[in-house]
Amino acid sequence: MNISVIIPVYNAEKYLAEAVDSVLAQVAGVGEIILVDDGSSDDSLRVARSFGARVIVCTQENCGAGAARNRGLEQASGEFLAFLDADDVWLPAKTALQLDAFRLDPALDMVFGHVDQFLSPDLSDEQRQSIRVQEDRVPGMHVGAMLIRAAAMRKVGAFRTDIDLGEFIDWHARAADLGMRSAMLPDVVMRRRLHMASLGTRKRDSRQDYVRVLKAALDRRRKSSEPG
Repeated sequence: MNISVIIPVYNAEKYLAEAVDSVLAQVAGVGEIILVDDGSSDDSLRVARSFGARVIVCTQENCGAGAARNRGLEQASGEFLAFLDADDVWLPAKTALQLDAFRLDPALDMVFGHVDQFLSPDLSDEQRQSIRVQEDRVPGMHVGAMLIRAAAMRKVGAFRTDIDLGEFIDWHARAADLGMRSAMLPDVVMRRRLHMASLGTRKRDSRQDYVRVLKAALDRRRKSSEPG
Protein backbone atom coordinates (compact mmCIF):
# COMPACT_ATOMS: atom_id res chain seq x y z
CA MET A 1 0.00 0.00 0.00
CA ASN A 2 1.85 3.04 -1.33
CA ILE A 3 1.01 6.59 -0.17
CA SER A 4 1.70 9.88 -1.92
CA VAL A 5 1.86 12.75 0.58
CA ILE A 6 1.16 16.27 -0.71
CA ILE A 7 2.33 19.32 1.24
CA PRO A 8 1.30 22.79 0.00
CA VAL A 9 3.64 25.52 1.24
CA TYR A 10 3.24 29.28 1.42
CA ASN A 11 5.71 31.26 3.55
CA ALA A 12 6.14 28.52 6.14
CA GLU A 13 9.93 28.44 6.47
CA LYS A 14 9.76 28.37 10.30
CA TYR A 15 7.59 25.25 10.40
CA LEU A 16 8.16 23.34 7.16
CA ALA A 17 11.07 21.17 8.27
CA GLU A 18 9.09 19.90 11.27
CA ALA A 19 6.14 19.05 9.03
CA VAL A 20 8.31 17.13 6.54
CA ASP A 21 10.18 15.36 9.34
CA SER A 22 6.84 14.15 10.74
CA VAL A 23 6.08 12.52 7.37
CA LEU A 24 9.52 10.98 7.08
CA ALA A 25 9.04 9.55 10.60
CA GLN A 26 5.95 7.56 9.59
CA VAL A 27 6.29 3.89 10.44
CA ALA A 28 4.41 2.66 7.35
CA GLY A 29 3.25 3.36 3.84
CA VAL A 30 4.82 6.60 2.62
CA GLY A 31 6.15 6.16 -0.91
CA GLU A 32 6.67 9.76 -2.00
CA ILE A 33 6.44 13.28 -0.60
CA ILE A 34 5.38 15.99 -3.04
CA LEU A 35 5.93 19.53 -1.79
CA VAL A 36 4.32 22.36 -3.77
CA ASP A 37 5.72 25.82 -3.06
CA ASP A 38 2.87 28.23 -3.75
CA GLY A 39 4.90 31.32 -4.59
CA SER A 40 6.52 31.75 -1.19
CA SER A 41 8.50 34.97 -0.65
CA ASP A 42 10.43 33.64 2.35
CA ASP A 43 12.98 30.81 2.58
CA SER A 44 10.44 27.97 2.28
CA LEU A 45 11.83 26.78 -1.05
CA ARG A 46 15.36 26.50 0.35
CA VAL A 47 14.05 24.45 3.29
CA ALA A 48 12.10 22.22 0.90
CA ARG A 49 15.13 21.56 -1.29
CA SER A 50 17.32 20.82 1.73
CA PHE A 51 15.64 17.39 1.98
CA GLY A 52 17.18 16.37 -1.34
CA ALA A 53 15.81 13.33 -3.16
CA ARG A 54 13.51 12.44 -0.26
CA VAL A 55 11.09 15.18 -1.35
CA ILE A 56 9.77 16.04 -4.82
CA VAL A 57 9.59 19.84 -5.02
CA CYS A 58 7.26 21.70 -7.39
CA THR A 59 6.87 25.47 -7.66
CA GLN A 60 4.10 27.72 -8.90
CA GLU A 61 2.93 31.31 -8.63
CA ASN A 62 0.79 32.03 -5.58
CA CYS A 63 -2.63 30.56 -6.39
CA GLY A 64 -3.84 29.33 -2.98
CA ALA A 65 -3.88 26.07 -1.04
CA GLY A 66 -6.49 24.40 -3.26
CA ALA A 67 -4.45 25.00 -6.41
CA ALA A 68 -1.27 23.81 -4.69
CA ARG A 69 -2.93 20.57 -3.58
CA ASN A 70 -4.26 20.06 -7.10
CA ARG A 71 -0.76 20.53 -8.51
CA GLY A 72 0.47 17.85 -6.13
CA LEU A 73 -2.34 15.53 -7.21
CA GLU A 74 -1.16 15.84 -10.81
CA GLN A 75 2.25 14.50 -9.75
CA ALA A 76 1.08 11.79 -7.35
CA SER A 77 1.48 8.11 -8.23
CA GLY A 78 0.45 6.37 -5.00
CA GLU A 79 -2.49 4.05 -4.46
CA PHE A 80 -3.41 6.24 -1.48
CA LEU A 81 -3.20 10.00 -0.99
CA ALA A 82 -2.60 12.11 2.09
CA PHE A 83 -2.21 15.84 2.67
CA LEU A 84 -0.42 17.87 5.32
CA ASP A 85 -0.31 21.64 5.73
CA ALA A 86 3.22 22.97 6.08
CA ASP A 87 2.70 24.20 9.64
CA ASP A 88 1.08 21.06 11.08
CA VAL A 89 2.60 17.71 12.09
CA TRP A 90 1.58 14.06 12.01
CA LEU A 91 2.01 11.57 14.79
CA PRO A 92 4.37 8.70 13.81
CA ALA A 93 1.67 6.01 13.56
CA LYS A 94 -0.76 8.10 11.47
CA THR A 95 -0.47 6.26 8.18
CA ALA A 96 -0.02 2.83 9.78
CA LEU A 97 -3.25 3.14 11.76
CA GLN A 98 -5.18 4.31 8.71
CA LEU A 99 -3.80 1.60 6.44
CA ASP A 100 -4.84 -0.96 9.05
CA ALA A 101 -8.38 0.44 8.86
CA PHE A 102 -8.41 -0.06 5.09
CA ARG A 103 -7.20 -3.64 5.50
CA LEU A 104 -9.99 -4.35 8.01
CA ASP A 105 -12.64 -2.81 5.75
CA PRO A 106 -11.64 -2.81 2.06
CA ALA A 107 -14.91 -1.03 1.16
CA LEU A 108 -13.71 2.21 2.79
CA ASP A 109 -12.87 5.15 0.55
CA MET A 110 -11.21 7.34 3.18
CA VAL A 111 -10.13 7.23 6.82
CA PHE A 112 -9.80 10.10 9.27
CA GLY A 113 -8.39 10.36 12.78
CA HIS A 114 -8.56 12.73 15.72
CA VAL A 115 -6.67 16.03 15.89
CA ASP A 116 -5.33 18.06 18.76
CA GLN A 117 -4.21 21.70 18.63
CA PHE A 118 -1.16 23.37 20.07
CA LEU A 119 0.13 26.91 20.37
CA SER A 120 3.29 27.41 18.36
CA PRO A 121 6.30 27.82 20.67
CA ASP A 122 7.39 30.99 18.82
CA LEU A 123 4.33 32.96 20.04
CA SER A 124 4.72 35.73 22.58
CA ASP A 125 2.69 35.67 25.81
CA GLU A 126 0.41 38.36 24.39
CA GLN A 127 -0.16 36.40 21.21
CA ARG A 128 -0.88 33.21 23.16
CA GLN A 129 -3.62 34.99 25.05
CA SER A 130 -5.24 36.14 21.81
CA ILE A 131 -5.69 32.62 20.39
CA ARG A 132 -8.33 30.24 21.68
CA VAL A 133 -7.18 26.63 21.97
CA GLN A 134 -9.58 23.73 22.17
CA GLU A 135 -8.02 21.61 24.90
CA ASP A 136 -9.59 18.26 24.04
CA ARG A 137 -8.79 16.29 20.93
CA VAL A 138 -11.51 16.45 18.30
CA PRO A 139 -12.60 14.24 15.38
CA GLY A 140 -10.42 15.42 12.53
CA MET A 141 -12.64 16.38 9.63
CA HIS A 142 -9.52 18.07 8.29
CA VAL A 143 -7.57 17.43 5.10
CA GLY A 144 -4.43 16.71 7.13
CA ALA A 145 -6.15 13.97 9.12
CA MET A 146 -7.35 12.06 6.05
CA LEU A 147 -6.00 9.11 4.09
CA ILE A 148 -7.93 8.40 0.88
CA ARG A 149 -7.77 5.97 -1.99
CA ALA A 150 -6.47 7.73 -5.10
CA ALA A 151 -9.35 6.30 -7.11
CA ALA A 152 -11.86 7.83 -4.71
CA MET A 153 -10.08 11.18 -4.86
CA ARG A 154 -10.29 11.17 -8.64
CA LYS A 155 -13.98 10.35 -8.50
CA VAL A 156 -14.75 13.32 -6.23
CA GLY A 157 -12.49 15.64 -8.21
CA ALA A 158 -10.08 18.47 -7.50
CA PHE A 159 -10.22 21.12 -4.80
CA ARG A 160 -11.86 24.44 -5.60
CA THR A 161 -9.42 27.21 -6.45
CA ASP A 162 -11.79 30.20 -6.39
CA ILE A 163 -12.00 30.46 -2.58
CA ASP A 164 -9.43 31.21 0.12
CA LEU A 165 -11.15 29.29 2.92
CA GLY A 166 -13.29 26.19 2.98
CA GLU A 167 -11.96 24.31 -0.04
CA PHE A 168 -11.80 21.08 1.96
CA ILE A 169 -15.28 21.61 3.39
CA ASP A 170 -16.53 21.96 -0.18
CA TRP A 171 -14.58 18.87 -1.28
CA HIS A 172 -15.87 16.78 1.62
CA ALA A 173 -19.46 17.83 0.92
CA ARG A 174 -19.05 16.63 -2.68
CA ALA A 175 -17.63 13.35 -1.41
CA ALA A 176 -20.63 12.90 0.87
CA ASP A 177 -23.00 13.63 -2.02
CA LEU A 178 -21.35 10.77 -3.94
CA GLY A 179 -21.81 8.37 -1.02
CA MET A 180 -18.11 7.94 -0.25
CA ARG A 181 -17.55 5.61 2.71
CA SER A 182 -15.38 6.92 5.54
CA ALA A 183 -14.25 5.91 9.01
CA MET A 184 -13.09 7.98 11.99
CA LEU A 185 -10.35 6.46 14.10
CA PRO A 186 -10.31 7.16 17.86
CA ASP A 187 -6.56 7.85 17.70
CA VAL A 188 -4.94 11.28 17.41
CA VAL A 189 -3.15 11.32 14.05
CA MET A 190 -2.34 15.02 13.60
CA ARG A 191 -1.37 18.06 15.65
CA ARG A 192 -2.63 21.39 14.29
CA ARG A 193 -0.38 24.37 14.96
CA LEU A 194 -2.01 27.65 15.98
CA HIS A 195 0.02 30.78 15.20
CA MET A 196 -0.43 34.34 14.01
CA ALA A 197 0.26 33.60 10.35
CA SER A 198 -2.01 30.56 10.06
CA LEU A 199 -4.49 30.55 7.19
CA GLY A 200 -7.50 31.24 9.42
CA THR A 201 -5.75 34.27 10.89
CA ARG A 202 -4.47 35.67 7.58
CA LYS A 203 -7.77 35.18 5.77
CA ARG A 204 -10.32 36.58 8.21
CA ASP A 205 -11.78 38.74 5.43
CA SER A 206 -12.41 35.63 3.31
CA ARG A 207 -14.82 33.91 5.69
CA GLN A 208 -17.65 34.74 3.31
CA ASP A 209 -16.21 31.81 1.35
CA TYR A 210 -17.79 29.46 3.91
CA VAL A 211 -21.21 30.87 2.95
CA ARG A 212 -20.46 30.22 -0.72
CA VAL A 213 -19.43 26.65 0.05
CA LEU A 214 -22.60 25.99 2.03
CA LYS A 215 -24.78 27.49 -0.71
CA ALA A 216 -23.08 25.32 -3.35
CA ALA A 217 -23.72 22.18 -1.29
CA LEU A 218 -27.37 23.08 -0.76
CA ASP A 219 -27.82 23.87 -4.47
CA ARG A 220 -26.38 20.46 -5.44
CA ARG A 221 -28.65 18.61 -3.06
CA ARG A 222 -31.69 20.60 -4.17
CA LYS A 223 -30.91 19.83 -7.82
CA SER A 224 -30.37 16.14 -7.15
CA SER A 225 -33.74 15.90 -5.39
CA GLU A 226 -35.66 17.48 -8.26
CA PRO A 227 -37.80 15.07 -10.28
CA GLY A 228 -36.32 13.68 -13.52
